[in-house]
Amino acid sequence: MEQDNSVPQQDTQEIALGLWSQAQDFALGLLRPWNAYQVGIAVGLFVAAHLLSRLLAPRLHEWMRTREGWPKWRMRFLVLVHRRLRLICFVILSWPVIWIMRAYTWPSRTYLLGILASLALAWLVIAIVTRLISNGFLRTTVRYFGWTWATLIILNLTGETQQLLDSAAVHLGETRLSLWLVVQAIVIIGSLFALARFVSSTTSAQIRKNEEISPSMQVLVVKFLQVLLYGSAFFIGLRTVGVDLTGLAVLSGAIGVGLGFGLQKVVSNLVSGIIILLDKSIKPGDVISLGETFGWINSLGARYVSVVTRDGKEYLIPNEDLITGQVVNWSHSNEFVRLDIYFGTAYADDPHQVRKIAINAAKGVDRVLSFKAPVCHIVGFGDSSVDYILRFWISDPTGGLTNIRGNVYLALWDAFQEHDISIPFPQREVRMLGDDPSPIDKKPRTDP
Repeated sequence: MEQDNSVPQQDTQEIALGLWSQAQDFALGLLRPWNAYQVGIAVGLFVAAHLLSRLLAPRLHEWMRTREGWPKWRMRFLVLVHRRLRLICFVILSWPVIWIMRAYTWPSRTYLLGILASLALAWLVIAIVTRLISNGFLRTTVRYFGWTWATLIILNLTGETQQLLDSAAVHLGETRLSLWLVVQAIVIIGSLFALARFVSSTTSAQIRKNEEISPSMQVLVVKFLQVLLYGSAFFIGLRTVGVDLTGLAVLSGAIGVGLGFGLQKVVSNLVSGIIILLDKSIKPGDVISLGETFGWINSLGARYVSVVTRDGKEYLIPNEDLITGQVVNWSHSNEFVRLDIYFGTAYADDPHQVRKIAINAAKGVDRVLSFKAPVCHIVGFGDSSVDYILRFWISDPTGGLTNIRGNVYLALWDAFQEHDISIPFPQREVRMLGDDPSPIDKKPRTDP
């Protein structure tokens, strides 16, 4: 890395001295009568705008409180107007004054007022336009950069600023890297990224509305489109500012090999995610069980799958675990899920009647499907009861499994109480040490 010598240090000093000379001329010009008058007029307009904003702000705020049903973008615009009300009033008051003065006086006598009004108008437009950027940090960065550049344009200092930024440069091999080149790259690549994001979000919304495309294929197409758009924006931006991509290609290849060895798990998860999207084994909305985790898939990421459980926990499961491990997909081929519950009744109860009562009780529970009728079978004769299994179907496993089982058990309890069906429990005989022995124990032992 070498310091750039293409622009002599004297040129930098000349640029700085030129800027200082312009600043001195501007300061001396304020002492002239009409320039002083313009400064006084500007101060008066600012005071008038301040008083007018103090008068209008409470009324605007009260009017905004009566518009709670308006769309969110309108309310945000009104909040912006409320916050920038003083600047808006200054712009509204200053330009008619400038037009009247230009009509009755020399144009040079409105030079300072024109600069101040242009700056105020530019700052107001930039503040309104940057509200379209949702990211707070990016919005603030673009706003201050836009204000700075608009100020330089209005003051006719763009040429000197460009030369000053271009003079600060370093050499990286055959590539000359200057601050002006960095600024250009940031602006161009940032604009292309914003355009790519707009196109991606708009296209993604249209893809998600297309019901003919499966959810997993929608995610795959959206991810591929995002990679294509952002990658194209990055390389086009670098090419536009004059960066040689040949050395970058070699460097990226070497970095790719190193990352392949060092980040095997990350690459494995990325490839596994692509396989999951292609084979459509799971998709957003599916209900899955993986080990002790039971929930429905919230989203498919490049590295992990988001699974939300019934208790509100969100598990981020690596894609590799879904490929190599055993996964129970409750809604893979269809949305119907069969559930089994076990119960027992006393031997004195008629098993034919018990089966009918159990089936009717299950049919009366919400979420239990009627066209896939419940069934009840005897599965064994236990020590204390006749054992049964009740099977029923549901179509919304995302609504929970434990709660529907509990509702069916409760319906069985109510139905058995109504028909005098008893649910037995094991009975045991407990003998305490020290009690009188039984008659059998009192018999004398006879030796053989």
